[in-house]
Amino acid sequence: MGEGATVWLVGMMGAGKSAVGGELAHRLGRPFLDTDCEIEALRGLAISEIFAREGEQAFRTLEREMVERLAGRAAVVALGGGALSRPELRRIVGEVGTLVWLRARPETLLARIGACETRPLLTGLAPDERLARIRTLLAAREADYARAAVTVETDAATVGEVAEHIERALAQREAAA
Repeated sequence: MGEGATVWLVGMMGAGKSAVGGELAHRLGRPFLDTDCEIEALRGLAISEIFAREGEQAFRTLEREMVERLAGRAAVVALGGGALSRPELRRIVGEVGTLVWLRARPETLLARIGACETRPLLTGLAPDERLARIRTLLAAREADYARAAVTVETDAATVGEVAEHIERALAQREAAA
């Protein structure tokens, strides 16, 4: 993989971006960065607090600024689930590095997410409402996720299996380039 090529991980909350990202970064000898964690560190607020205090639009602006800051780094970067809904982020991610979609069924996502207290888009919803919301969000985001150069099903795979699959796919892309 080229030295300045960022590996961007995208997918719904619960798809495994953080767990797989750490493992993949280790395998590639690169740092792992999570845009949400980077925003929290920069602002000194949890993402849920930013949503509550400033709204989703303010968060999306911070997210765009963070993606611009991280673009081109030789790193594995986990994007927030809704990051690609913005055309300017799709452009940046498409220009610098490789986009990888971690795909999982809505039922798997809900099971992995748990109580949802830190998930602003699911807070306050009953379990059946959370599943319906996840389905709605996934349907709205799927076309953007499908732009990925690499797609990996994470439902029944371990973190190591998913990271290995991505590592092989990146090596194949590099060899073909």
